Amino acid sequence: MSTPYPFTAVVGQSDLRLALLLNAVSPAVGGVLVRGEKGTAKSTAVRALSALLPQVDVVPGCRFSCAPAAPDPACPDGPHEPGAGAARPARMVELPVGASEDRLVGALDIERALAEGVKAFEPGLLADAHRGILYVDEVNLLHDHLIDLLLDAAAMGASYVEREGVSVRHAARFLLVGTMNPEEGELRPQLLDRFGLTVEVAASREPAQRVEVVRRRLAYEDDPAGFATRWADEEHEVRARVVAARALLPQVRLGDTALLRIAATCAGFEVDGMRADIVMARTATALAAWAGRTEVLKEDVRQAALLALPHRRRRNPFDAPGLDEDKLDEILDRFPDEDPEPEPEPEPEPEGPEDDGGGPDGGGGGVPPQGSGPQTEAGTPPETADAPEAPADTPEEAPADAPEAPQPSAQGAGGPEQAAVRAAEPFRTKMLSVPGLGEGAAGRRSRARTAHGRTTGAQRPAGQLTKLHLAATVHAAAPHQKARGRAGRGLVIRKDDLRQATREGREGNLVLFVVDASGSMAARQRMSAVKGAVLSLLLDAYQRRDKVGLITFRGAAAELALPPTSSVDAAAARLEKLPTGGRTPLAAGLLKAHEVLRIERLRDPSRRPLLVVVTDGRATSAGAVGGDPRELSGRSARLLQAAGVASVVVDCESGPVRLGLAGVLAADLGGPAVSLDGLRADSLAGLVKNVRTAVSSSASDSHRRAA
Repeated sequence: MSTPYPFTAVVGQSDLRLALLLNAVSPAVGGVLVRGEKGTAKSTAVRALSALLPQVDVVPGCRFSCAPAAPDPACPDGPHEPGAGAARPARMVELPVGASEDRLVGALDIERALAEGVKAFEPGLLADAHRGILYVDEVNLLHDHLIDLLLDAAAMGASYVEREGVSVRHAARFLLVGTMNPEEGELRPQLLDRFGLTVEVAASREPAQRVEVVRRRLAYEDDPAGFATRWADEEHEVRARVVAARALLPQVRLGDTALLRIAATCAGFEVDGMRADIVMARTATALAAWAGRTEVLKEDVRQAALLALPHRRRRNPFDAPGLDEDKLDEILDRFPDEDPEPEPEPEPEPEGPEDDGGGPDGGGGGVPPQGSGPQTEAGTPPETADAPEAPADTPEEAPADAPEAPQPSAQGAGGPEQAAVRAAEPFRTKMLSVPGLGEGAAGRRSRARTAHGRTTGAQRPAGQLTKLHLAATVHAAAPHQKARGRAGRGLVIRKDDLRQATREGREGNLVLFVVDASGSMAARQRMSAVKGAVLSLLLDAYQRRDKVGLITFRGAAAELALPPTSSVDAAAARLEKLPTGGRTPLAAGLLKAHEVLRIERLRDPSRRPLLVVVTDGRATSAGAVGGDPRELSGRSARLLQAAGVASVVVDCESGPVRLGLAGVLAADLGGPAVSLDGLRADSLAGLVKNVRTAVSSSASDSHRRAA
């Protein structure tokens, strides 16, 4: 077994270390979600935490880590008689992103269960993590069905395995720790709320601190055991402090003023539900115990808010987590401090191992540091400035039938660029889906064969049996009972009799947006509405667990503004900064989409695409290809139709006189056209049907032409 990197040797990252240590002091806090860029010691710090946790007493031989003093009466290995137990280190169990359901919750031997009525159960990772840490690296990439199982176990403190009437239950109470890179996508709100605390981490911009990180890492890789030995004293001190804080925790008093501050803070930031209040109370209590106090102070409540609230106040996936600290201080100052009984002066803390002023608790003296999130070089949180407003002389909406103004040759094909405008308020859209039955990753958009959903049939299992079809299994075994010498009531089941249930659910798709950013779209009102519509579709893609990509075209070429990714908020950020101006190379945008989809089909052949073209249908530039722009755009659209790409055209044309060019483009693509106003949920009743009908009709036409 390799020697883990010492927790106390992690340089900086005071908020991360503090959040992990608070959960070590009080597991009831509910775990930690660590958000940040790659290479910021997220996984290193989490893996090092297990060495600081006190040992746990378990019933000897119990695979489910029952406590000897109070064993689980429903333990599958039980019943256990109360008595002396064996001490072992607390476990840290890692859940791989690609783990199967059986690996997470455990597996039943279905053949023995049917033939012998025996609950032959092999425990999974949830059983291993009981009374320890369950760590999920890249938790935002975890499959939805595994997230559902984690939510159930975290809510009930137990794991249930149900298979056709055979059930097993065991305790599963663990400290949930997850790490993620927000660029790769966000978490579902339900799972996000299950993490007690969240911290944002970023690499230091201070050269001296970066040098120290490299120096320690190289020393560890050269001699892991020797490096750990050099930090053994600091590790022992922190471990002893965790034990002392756990012992002090029941004596910490959470006064009425502290409770009022907690409630007022959660109400002031409009946090949903009551879980935030409870987590803040537990966190503030743990902070006081960690500092060696028996009274919760205002600074404890403040730090608890900074750790427990940022991820709970997001209203949509495009909101950045965080708190307005000025508003937080204003709320806390409404309540006067209580006059607690005088406490003896705590003994001074020993000097920490860091020479940068930050011990394992980040405060060095028992009082945790204030503030969270990435820091600038000056040590202050970076300000988020609003997107710049467009100049006041931006031209208003032009008539739909007005020709585009000629572009100066000095500007080339691109023309003058205009400042980005804000997106209009997003709205709810109805579902756009890809026709047919897919086999892609689980999601919520198009019909697909999935591991979860309604049962539609049965087949022989290709590998390990995961979903038994009981009726089909019995039907396959019944004709052979006499030949197999059946004498009792139970069926004689062979492995060849087992049948796998085939199920139909929903898949996530690749939604590729092709957005017209040319001069004909540059009027403020129109572009604001266009961005609002695309933002609404991005929000829908987030909720349906899709991958998204963004292509823009203007001037003489198209640009892949965002390669296909699961990070919907990254697409929203690119959309917000989208400039406009120049001619309209519609064909270039469609050809770029064809190229991107071809490459993605090679990378992920099971994920089906949905192309959303946002344009008024004009084509005024052929780009580098040359020729008639409209004819070239028609050929490009028919190329996508021949490839079987399901498409929707969002018609951005407005005004009393319309050219209807978006409808012509939609016909070439083989999909429907819908106006910006028709994209709203209350106006989109027939769009899904139209997508399917249009694609089916185009396929039929193709077959007739081929014949």
